Amino acid sequence: MNIIVCVKEIIDPELTPDNFDIDQTLSKAVDPESVPNVLSPFDEQAVEAALRIKDAMGGKITVLSLGDLLHREVVKKPLGMGADELILLEDNAFADGDSWSTAYALAMAISKIGNYDIIICGRQAADWDNGQVGSGIAEILGIPSVTIAKKIEAIDGKIRVERIIEDGYEIIETCIPVLITVSNEIGQARYGTLDKIMEAANKEPTIWKAKDIGVAPHEIGNKGRRIELLKLYKPIRESKCEIIERTTLEESAVALAQRLREAKIL
Repeated sequence: MNIIVCVKEIIDPELTPDNFDIDQTLSKAVDPESVPNVLSPFDEQAVEAALRIKDAMGGKITVLSLGDLLHREVVKKPLGMGADELILLEDNAFADGDSWSTAYALAMAISKIGNYDIIICGRQAADWDNGQVGSGIAEILGIPSVTIAKKIEAIDGKIRVERIIEDGYEIIETCIPVLITVSNEIGQARYGTLDKIMEAANKEPTIWKAKDIGVAPHEIGNKGRRIELLKLYKPIRESKCEIIERTTLEESAVALAQRLREAKIL
């Protein structure tokens, strides 16, 4: 079973807004120098899903990541977990893309890899939370896709997926090749073992530029965007407190009710 897993390096989603800045000119979040980036948690679970299939059936896991100036200690994490190969689409031309241009570049890289049975992505990236890239890859490649999976099994040459729905889950069976996005319900991603982590530290990833996957500069990154981001900003939260005091509790309650009606809360 040949599996490709798409992962993304992001600003730590646990950071509060006070820990990073927004570049208003470029409409992008600025990576804080004091806090290292991380692998998107949903993508770690995608790697875990691939490893469970490999544990059961054998095969090869190729990890694919896109960006510019990617931090090796972040994108090598799947190798430490047990993945076999890491391919980085690392080129300034890939920077600042939207869901479409990112999906297109990843799809072209997957086409170059060629031999795959399953593509696995996280249900969404934990920075923008769009949840569009996985389905976009499947659409571009012309293969079926199943989203929000909590369990994946390969049975009799087909793929069986337990897919999350609002009040439970449904079981879907599909042929290969197929793209599957994985939800957090799949469970905790495993920790890397010491020998795998040391092996990953010494293993060089394969680097592909835009020209290596046969895409034109206007099709990818910022130039290939189909979405216009009008404004990116930190929300401003304000609160006001008004103390209502009367002689008795009953009078205070009446005054409070009147004030809430005036504010159209009641």
